[in-house]
Amino acid sequence: MLSPLRTLAAIVACAALASACGVPPELRDPPGDTVPSPKTEAPPTPTPSSSQAVPTPSPSRSGFSEETAVSCGGRPTGAQVIAAVRRSSGLLPSGTNATVRTGDPLCAGAWQYAVVLVPNSDPLIVVTRGKPGSLTVVTAGTDVCSIPVRTEAPAGIRTLACDGEPNLNAA
Repeated sequence: MLSPLRTLAAIVACAALASACGVPPELRDPPGDTVPSPKTEAPPTPTPSSSQAVPTPSPSRSGFSEETAVSCGGRPTGAQVIAAVRRSSGLLPSGTNATVRTGDPLCAGAWQYAVVLVPNSDPLIVVTRGKPGSLTVVTAGTDVCSIPVRTEAPAGIRTLACDGEPNLNAA
């Protein structure tokens, strides 16, 4: 049985350890991206004159919204994603028959998400980024919620990769 002094010391040590935990560094907001407190007033928004053009928000340079992943519409194709995986990871040997589950990857911003089907194997989830002709594999495997995906990917890709799909084996 512990003495009252040792019990108190153990409680204080546990409390100190618990308070040291927090948001992992890779998920913290970068310095300078602070949100003003409710007491702070935002500066007035300038009103454009008739000679100034009002910029319209664009989804991204790729043409795809970053908030929701949608079919890439052939930009890139499933074959281009498969070729990128073959080039970079060694997960798909050249003679292996592979197809992208939906025919097209899903895009958000300049990132792509695809489920690659290989006969007699578990589905391979692939996250790429870049232009169709020069895709870079960010990660590939059965769990693709990696630090680069969590911290850099657009919301649409992050949702698919980290929140998961209910049934990857469905056709």
